[in-house]
Amino acid sequence: MGAHDRISAGGGHVPALRRAVAILDYISASSEAPTLSGLARALGLPKSTAHGLVQAMEELGLLARAADGTLRTGPHSLRWAGDFLARTDLVSAFRQSIAESWRSAQFTVTMTVLDGNEVVYIACSEANRPLDVAFRIGMRLPAPFTATGKALLAARPDRDLDALFARGFPAPLTRYSVASMPDLRRELAETRQRGFSIDDGQIREGLFCLGATVGDHAGQAVAALALSLTRSEASPDMVAMLGRSLMDAAADLSRRLGAG
Repeated sequence: MGAHDRISAGGGHVPALRRAVAILDYISASSEAPTLSGLARALGLPKSTAHGLVQAMEELGLLARAADGTLRTGPHSLRWAGDFLARTDLVSAFRQSIAESWRSAQFTVTMTVLDGNEVVYIACSEANRPLDVAFRIGMRLPAPFTATGKALLAARPDRDLDALFARGFPAPLTRYSVASMPDLRRELAETRQRGFSIDDGQIREGLFCLGATVGDHAGQAVAALALSLTRSEASPDMVAMLGRSLMDAAADLSRRLGAG
């Protein structure tokens, strides 16, 4: 390990979180499980500092200590890895499903997952004709304003909403963004009744999006698809037709993930 990989022992310059990540990186990259002393030397940490960090990480399940005192990654780290792999499978299934959809070239289709009260974009299939918005992988938006967010929130019990927005409702992105919890609850009730959600200019004026949830083998909503078009294209008949098509696509993707 080079000097640039060593980390400062001064907590004022490098937060404990960064030191913990460095420990995980070192252990996962080591061909042999290190001891506490070896870990401290490799990372340039006082043994007392390394001991405190390792002890806390053991308590959190991030590290595990073998009988001979060597360290390895713990079960909590493996859960994170499993979640990453599951999402990787989700993206792969999305690509296969969209590639087989006859509508995929006509409209932009995105997929997000819920993270707190925001959605995170994890996949996107662009239409042949670009929209006036770029859906970037990793982009985050307030869940109440997006079609996928509305669909995912509608799949949650009403009692969860208060906890998700305990720190306040997000500031609007446009003049059409849903403005309050009562208004959001009404939209979610309509989404449940309709079977798909609608974002009419709530993240970008002139943009119209439909959303539907994707379920896993346990029937839990793990992601949501959105189909985006321009507001001028969104006639009632078009919305009804695309809503049915989107729900079919979401159901197909759910089956690929093992849903019954």
